[in-house]
Amino acid sequence: MKLSLLLAGTALSFSLLAPAFAQDDAATPEEQVEGMAPAEGGDARAGEPAETQPPNAPDQQPAFPEQTRAPQPAEPTPVRQEVIAQNLPQLWAMEFLPDGRMLVTAKQGAMYIVNESGDAGPEISGLPEVDARGQGGLLDVALAADFQESGRIFFSFAEPREGGNGTALASAILMLDEAGGGALEDVSIIFSQEPTYDGDKHFGSRIVPAGDDMLYLTVGERSDNEVRDQAQELASGFGKVFRIDYEGNAIADNPFIDTEGALPEIWSLGHRNTQSAALDGEGRLWIVEHGARGGDELNRPEPGFNYGWPDVAYGIEYSGDPIGGGITADAETEQPVYYWDPVIAPSGMAFYDGDAIPEWSGAFIIGGLVSTGLVVVHLDNDLVASEERIPLEARVRDVRAGPDGAVYAVTENPDNGTSSIIRITRDS
Repeated sequence: MKLSLLLAGTALSFSLLAPAFAQDDAATPEEQVEGMAPAEGGDARAGEPAETQPPNAPDQQPAFPEQTRAPQPAEPTPVRQEVIAQNLPQLWAMEFLPDGRMLVTAKQGAMYIVNESGDAGPEISGLPEVDARGQGGLLDVALAADFQESGRIFFSFAEPREGGNGTALASAILMLDEAGGGALEDVSIIFSQEPTYDGDKHFGSRIVPAGDDMLYLTVGERSDNEVRDQAQELASGFGKVFRIDYEGNAIADNPFIDTEGALPEIWSLGHRNTQSAALDGEGRLWIVEHGARGGDELNRPEPGFNYGWPDVAYGIEYSGDPIGGGITADAETEQPVYYWDPVIAPSGMAFYDGDAIPEWSGAFIIGGLVSTGLVVVHLDNDLVASEERIPLEARVRDVRAGPDGAVYAVTENPDNGTSSIIRITRDS
């Protein structure tokens, strides 16, 4: 499908096929980590894969037929998009409040509430200092299950420390005011990724509440060759999914709780840099993690399982060399449910269980920094049956399903340091 970039205050409807997008190989390695604007591929027809560009690793073969380049749906979903907020600071995440307003995080370390008219209120006070260099900053935000009673929220950020930084998860009470802003009270860092490392890449992260007193936290492996192998080490907090309670403690039945030397908070390991995560309709966690040149992965992390990075991976290094030994499968690691080569550069993810866009019911909607739009993944028995692209002509940093059944995408323009919020509905 092709959706043209919308001007503020306008809304256009489309139901046309469009060129798919692929990675821009002219980008520097640092830029490719989070994606550059893509080159356009050729026309992709219904029933054929949305991705039309050649893979970076053409000799690599999927482990099973449904693992990559799934066909598009037979009929594209007709959608309508509308820019509802623009010229916001460069955002990283958004979350709907019970009254329908949006709580958003800005990369440079601020938090705001955006009202139904698209206006941001005063900066919320009480946030800790963040390290906003590179891919750092103020990252994800999520509401506690009892938010309406407690006002409790969680947020992740690149925490500046002596000797470097690391991803941290904080808890706070959000006190709203009549001016459209508010303050954070009782701010407490409940979990910190260790070890500290002096870098500016691969912090993750996404927060996924999963019950009254449990949440998942995804973190990156910090990118650099000298430390990324720690994604395979149970004593390191790099390249993991953690499962913890609201106080930051390990859940009692976590897989490594009784393993000597292992971090008890670990749920799964061998991840690269996960910036997309959501629960499905059964309450199971799914993630999409960044690959290098090729190799973005959709996974359903299971307790104690190893997802391979950097020993087993699809795609190639930014230099063009094989990743590790060039191995895409072995008996000790899990295969991804699906992978992309070239990358989409995933950031943000929502499971759609509304009825306003019935074609997307039960699908995951993933933001694409490189694909500059939404990637809609339709599943059948936990395998990808089809993949749909909704171009937005902008880097998508976060995706949420709204209380009105619409899908909301946070876009970013790093060059200008600005963001917009786009509302996507079915075009009837």
